[in-house]
Amino acid sequence: MATRSRSTFQKRQKEMKRQEKQRMKADRRAQRNLAKRAENEARSDIATPSAELDPQIDGSGFSEADPAAESSALPGPSTDR
Repeated sequence: MATRSRSTFQKRQKEMKRQEKQRMKADRRAQRNLAKRAENEARSDIATPSAELDPQIDGSGFSEADPAAESSALPGPSTDR
């Protein structure tokens, strides 16, 4: 009789250890994903110019009072036909 309870206890310990190992793996995966995201964001911040450096990115380089200046600054065929 004693062996039955011991094997059940061992199974329970083994299952708990398995679950803990799965949690640890999930934590490591989450950390790795966060590190990748941070690295990609850092790369994209370096690779793309910011709106502070180039006023035409957000359109603040044009005055709202003169819409002709905005259309003349855009490349492409003119509409003066």
